[in-house]
Amino acid sequence: MSSLFYHGIFTKKYFIFAIMDNAIIQRVNALLIEEFELDETLVTPGANLKNTLDLDSLDYIDLIALTESNFGCKIPPGDFNSIITFNDLYTYIQAHTSQQAII
Repeated sequence: MSSLFYHGIFTKKYFIFAIMDNAIIQRVNALLIEEFELDETLVTPGANLKNTLDLDSLDYIDLIALTESNFGCKIPPGDFNSIITFNDLYTYIQAHTSQQAII
């Protein structure tokens, strides 16, 4: 835990690390591999989502619909701009869904 001093205000900086749910990763990967007919070796956490999936504007809509129907969370266009890698997608889904939607 580190302490920071800004403009006379003493604050503490806290870091919260969430454990990534492996079920989400497996489910997302399986869905994307099937839907986009991918070689599973291309799907890695750091891989660029747009490039790997070869997404065009219609594919983005398919991806959003797939996410909504399988995880119960819709990705608004503004949020999708911040989802660059597969790991970003896993993290987004984990933050916006409940465990019941995964099972």
